Amino acid sequence: MARDVRIGADGGRVVELASETDLDGFRHAARALIADEIAPDRVTWQIVGTPSGGLFDEAVPATDELRHDEAAGEAQSTMPLRVPARFGKLAEALVLHADPARFSLLYQLLWRLQHEPSLRGDVIDPQWLQADRMAHAVRRDQHKMTAFVRFRQIDRGREQAPLFVAWYEPDHHIIEATAPFFARRFAQMQWSILSPRRSVSWDGHQLQLAGGAQRSDAPPADAGESLWLTYYQHIFNPARLKLAMMRKEMPVRYWKNLPEAALISPLTAAAHQRSGAMIAQEPTMPVRTIRSLPASSAAMYDRDMPEAMLSSVDADPDASAGERAAALEQIRTAARGCTNCPLYQHATQTVFGQGVVDARLMFVGEQPGDQEDLRGQPF
Repeated sequence: MARDVRIGADGGRVVELASETDLDGFRHAARALIADEIAPDRVTWQIVGTPSGGLFDEAVPATDELRHDEAAGEAQSTMPLRVPARFGKLAEALVLHADPARFSLLYQLLWRLQHEPSLRGDVIDPQWLQADRMAHAVRRDQHKMTAFVRFRQIDRGREQAPLFVAWYEPDHHIIEATAPFFARRFAQMQWSILSPRRSVSWDGHQLQLAGGAQRSDAPPADAGESLWLTYYQHIFNPARLKLAMMRKEMPVRYWKNLPEAALISPLTAAAHQRSGAMIAQEPTMPVRTIRSLPASSAAMYDRDMPEAMLSSVDADPDASAGERAAALEQIRTAARGCTNCPLYQHATQTVFGQGVVDARLMFVGEQPGDQEDLRGQPF
């Protein structure tokens, strides 16, 4: 509930919420305020730690909810309010917005919904539209956070698992609300996301919240980042460059915290020259290697055969590297002549994996591009 409610010099109310995202405190105070018929223009919403509303404001215990009768105060705080179903979701997003007036706007809508029944269906009401725009901005900020957080590894010795730390600067108060996404996505890692307003950590079991941090608290670039930059540089396709679309999906304000942003300017500067070189290059006529198989060989390329071959080798703990390599070569041959789906009709050749059969690490990339298709080799 709200930490403190004060009566202002003008008889209005000053409500102090426990945090920037104290939705429960807002709900508790709003019910009591509406029950007492306190209009929105007589309510000031504050966050704990901010300056008080007035020098002569009278403090009133929040547990009393402006009533001396404790039972009556509790009844007020639990009274049902008439709101449409979408108001709950709207409130959850709106309280995460950085606008200091968000709680005031939310209470105005709540007040009007009790006194103006027609507001429920008014899709062009200015306050509804303003709240919708703010909620949309919050959800977009959350989406961008899931895409633009970049972790760096900190080794903590043999006794402890490595810690992955990221620095991120959201526009709104979304760190706590977005943290469960990363807990699900990186459940086996121990990580921390630092931000100016709020920080969150995952120890492999539960999320832990902390106060804001500084950028210097985050680790510097590591070897993993160099590998990521090399990958980003090699997948950059100058022929598909659309700067306006790129800036829309990856706004410039995020670039300062994205390692790959350092490559964007030189890559885009050379894009025109690289595209011209690609156009001027002599066309390469691919050699089509995927063909329909003769009936006598059809049994060899049965749909389930590659999986059966691999399973039989994997099930044998004594299988040698040579036997595994032979099984992979049979699968490569089967894939080269596979006609089990329509993709083979216009394909040039298969792009099979390569490397040692007993490797401990495997890289999985996107679908083969034009150069991979021509060469028959990945990456």
